Amino acid sequence: MPGTLTNAPTSSTLTALDRCDRCGALARVRATLASGGELLFCQHHANQHRDQLEAAKAVIDAKTEIDADIAPTL
Repeated sequence: MPGTLTNAPTSSTLTALDRCDRCGALARVRATLASGGELLFCQHHANQHRDQLEAAKAVIDAKTEIDADIAPTL
């Protein structure tokens, strides 16, 4: 289903090292394009670009947790 938030398996789990392609913040969302390319976004930029991603039939995988093994201590 295009543009639907899913928990579909991906090539790897997002970690604290994964960063938003727009601003460099912690990535929370992976968008896999129909061509096979991947984009990573913080929640703010994922929300901002959601309409364009849905129009491009991207599979959007929203992660609310990151790998605790390398998560930064706040």
